[in-house]
Amino acid sequence: MEKLGIYLGPRLRRLRKDLGLTQAHMAADLDVSPSYIALMERNQRPVTAEVLLRLAKAYKIDLSSLAEESGSDLIARLQAAMKDPIFAEIDVSPLELADVLSSFPGFTEAMLRLYTAYKEEQFALADQRQGSADWGTDASDPVAAVRGFLAARRNCFPGLDVAAEKLSTAIAEAGGLPGYFRQRHNLHVRRLPGEVMTGSVRRLDRHRREILLDDSLDAASQNFQLAQQLAYIEFDGDIRKAVSEGNLLTESARRLAHRAIAAYCAGAIVMPYTAFAKAVEARRYDVEAIARQFGTSFEQTAHRLTTLQKPGQERIPFFFIRVDAAGNVSKRLDSANFPFARHGGGCPLWTLHQVFTTPRTVVTQWLELPDGQRFFSVARTVSSGGGAFGVPRVTRAVALVCEAGYAERMVYYRHHVQPVTPTPIGIACRLCHRTNCTSRSEPPIGRHISPDDYRRTDTPFGFSD
Repeated sequence: MEKLGIYLGPRLRRLRKDLGLTQAHMAADLDVSPSYIALMERNQRPVTAEVLLRLAKAYKIDLSSLAEESGSDLIARLQAAMKDPIFAEIDVSPLELADVLSSFPGFTEAMLRLYTAYKEEQFALADQRQGSADWGTDASDPVAAVRGFLAARRNCFPGLDVAAEKLSTAIAEAGGLPGYFRQRHNLHVRRLPGEVMTGSVRRLDRHRREILLDDSLDAASQNFQLAQQLAYIEFDGDIRKAVSEGNLLTESARRLAHRAIAAYCAGAIVMPYTAFAKAVEARRYDVEAIARQFGTSFEQTAHRLTTLQKPGQERIPFFFIRVDAAGNVSKRLDSANFPFARHGGGCPLWTLHQVFTTPRTVVTQWLELPDGQRFFSVARTVSSGGGAFGVPRVTRAVALVCEAGYAERMVYYRHHVQPVTPTPIGIACRLCHRTNCTSRSEPPIGRHISPDDYRRTDTPFGFSD
């Protein structure tokens, strides 16, 4: 009779590869046959309690690490993929998906990678249809490439969230990030004046075993910089693997993606997924209150809200954008399929561009696109820099946007309940065909301008039908 056990094929195979072992080497260490190792890795034999104990003894591993990625997580990812319209006429039951995962784990991983690549290419095609590099979507643009890379994954990396959550617990036990650096890496944190840092806000000095921080940074920024440095040290292999799975054609794009994922890890370390997701629901998405709870900034907290799409533990999908006073977009993240994520952000009717007149005040707004889609927006100014006399401060505006149906779950909904008339906005003037907009800066593509020899409209441009 087959001994009872659990099926850990993909995780056992990854453990073996991480250790640099062949099946024969692992078999010798565990005192089993190479063919038995192969059967366990293909989920054709369970991993028994006896084998688990041998694994723990031979490789000094925590057995809980093998159970972190549950099969339900992969099933949830497969179910999410199968909801895509491309599979609309294919009826696959959850039981069938579970059978595929159990019997063909390699195929499951291949399917998910292929689907992610497909989504990434869909975003690239959407960019090409706009037909102009003026939108910052040229394939040679590393920033646009990384935005597509993140959007295809809904700005969510569940495996990194699991690792960061475990690390966050160890950091708390060490009394915080500085203590953890001392105990784990023999690195000491020092804060130095800006003139000594010579243009750096963070620097790792391996020779002196020090992490140097600009002392003009506020507490939230210092903490985040330490967390990002820790991500570079402890998660570098995982980050590189995530980057390698993207269709990033230039070295600049790969470096930007590496930086973006390191920042993602930093956010996951200081705002661990489970605790953060629980706080989000308890405080009804009150960004300022959540930021105080975790000792983070408004922008860091808003950014983290866009990442809460872990299969089975999803929260409201948000679009995030950051602009300066001139309307230049410096950050866009999307887990909500908001059209502005790819081709816009510059409509002057959106309060995102007006909050500079009311600094640090949260401004809410109902939005309606020309096709009738409605969204709820939360915007506020944020600042970086400063911290000492004469140190430049940069003020930008950020906005979180969700579909109208999610708005009632937010604390801001109480003070801005529908049926407030939504503001009619467009993705961008060149793509917006509203004829009565007095804020328009240029005519839409494909419309002819009417002469104004005998009639001048109250809008900047009059269009022929």
